[in-house]
Amino acid sequence: MAILPIVMYPDEILEEKCERVTSFDKKLAKLLNNMYDTMIEADGVGLAAPQVGIRQQAAVVDIGDESGTIEMVNPEIIETGGEQTGPEGCLSFPGLYGEVSRPYWVKIKAQDRKGRSYKLRAEDFLARAILHEIDHLHGVLFTSKVKQYLNEEELERYEEE
Repeated sequence: MAILPIVMYPDEILEEKCERVTSFDKKLAKLLNNMYDTMIEADGVGLAAPQVGIRQQAAVVDIGDESGTIEMVNPEIIETGGEQTGPEGCLSFPGLYGEVSRPYWVKIKAQDRKGRSYKLRAEDFLARAILHEIDHLHGVLFTSKVKQYLNEEELERYEEE
């Protein structure tokens, strides 16, 4: 597999809505495999296609627990509930972290790499990671949801760019 370059803010692709995936082929499988390897190499728990320069609704999440690797193609949020607030970062904003409120649980509908539909319910940190990656597919960055930045020096560096 290949390690892909991660797109950094303020690249415009990070704030663009992605197109639905229509071809479930070897090219998509290769993209998902490479995204997973890139995420692991960067010590992340999620990665969305626009973060590697691809405007498609595809993302991978793996928080290192029994849920394993979750590949989401054309994901849709069906339902959410509860609330949690906690620290978040993003591979496209190295070193920048903030307190973000999100639903405590989420139920999604998505497709796998072969186009088969599935539903998934996730809670706590897994829900947070899934929602973060789905946001990426709609051009929404975690920085738009931050209540408080945890490292003001890093924030100043991003504001200067």
